[in-house]
Amino acid sequence: MNASNTTELMHTLGQQALAASRLMAKASVAAKAQALRRLAALLREAGEPLALENAKDLERARANGLAEPLVDRLKLTPKVIETAAQGCEQLAAMPDIIGEVMGMRQMPSGIRVGQMRVPIGVFGMIYESRPNVTIEAASLAIKSGNAAILRGGSEAIDSNRALAVLVQRALVDAGLPGDAVQLVPTTDRAAVGQLIAMPQYVDVIIPRGGKGLIERISAEAKVPVIKHLDGNCHTYVDEPCDIALAVKVTDNAKTQKYSPCNATESLLVARGVAKDFLPKIGAVFAAKGVEMRACPESRAILAGVSGAKLVDATEQDWFEEYLAPIISIRLVDGVDEAIAHINRYSSHHTDAIITTDHVHAQRFLREVDSASVMVNASTRFADGFEFGLGAEIGISTDKFHARGPVGVEGLTSLKYVVLGEGEVRG
Repeated sequence: MNASNTTELMHTLGQQALAASRLMAKASVAAKAQALRRLAALLREAGEPLALENAKDLERARANGLAEPLVDRLKLTPKVIETAAQGCEQLAAMPDIIGEVMGMRQMPSGIRVGQMRVPIGVFGMIYESRPNVTIEAASLAIKSGNAAILRGGSEAIDSNRALAVLVQRALVDAGLPGDAVQLVPTTDRAAVGQLIAMPQYVDVIIPRGGKGLIERISAEAKVPVIKHLDGNCHTYVDEPCDIALAVKVTDNAKTQKYSPCNATESLLVARGVAKDFLPKIGAVFAAKGVEMRACPESRAILAGVSGAKLVDATEQDWFEEYLAPIISIRLVDGVDEAIAHINRYSSHHTDAIITTDHVHAQRFLREVDSASVMVNASTRFADGFEFGLGAEIGISTDKFHARGPVGVEGLTSLKYVVLGEGEVRG
């Protein structure tokens, strides 16, 4: 597709999204819920056709030499489809927050002032790999009364097209505009440049993918961006703690799945529990083939673990997001040093403490400067579905507007509403 055709295509999508956003903003609660339940049903009915389209993407990805962890992100397994369908149903059942008026109060002048929650309007979503993001973005657009323009990665184009057809069918079946969710049909990279430079149509851009993509979008966008660059997440094993619980949670945080941004990449261990804890978690990691990039003290303790893959950690390892069976390990004196390390090296995504000390837990929650902070739980829970948001449009490590998993509320804005009975200003 040549440049002029791409420009024309993107402006057409923008115009259609803007028109659809006006209709979505006033859509009834019942119509939005109907569309979400219909989408869930269509996803379950379309298992076989979706698998055929997904197979094309998987075959092409492997032929192009895509690494297996990245191929894994492309898979639309029955479990992935069922999770997406449940997310739609969860959203449909949630209270509708659009039009909600908060904080109404009487002023001395006689007027009453409050704030109303309203849709943002049109959001553009640029994402890589996981085609289930198409459903997460679409379902959140529907629930929040927004319109969305979705640009998935070229590696998932067949899966995304098949899913987008189901979304538009669900919208139309519920009496809503099909253009409320549009997939950019071309893999031309110029389409991304157009999408992020159309403030006349698009109110916010949400990139979801690798650091390179997000840095490019952040640098070039002419509309606001909700983003996180990477997920260098930490699990800190405190003194005192329940060692068995610490092993179970740390194992899950690292190995339940290696590719997500909420997988733990760095393990901090208090010196007081290191000799008890490290051999146990080291044996688990050794059995699963996880490479341990360890500080000198932790390496000395782990040296006795049979089959352990040990490497000396470098300064760069404390910053790394591996997205692979690799973890950095460092001993610290206690909660003060752990918090200081995390605030220096973390990407401010998700960090967890494993402890039985209530004061330490409360300090960690207050002082760690991250979007999600956890006590005695796996970092893998930092997810919109697990947080009860129905789905997430992404994770934000920004501090303005939206932070952490971005669900329906993160796709809305507030405007002031004033109620009067003829008051005039003196």
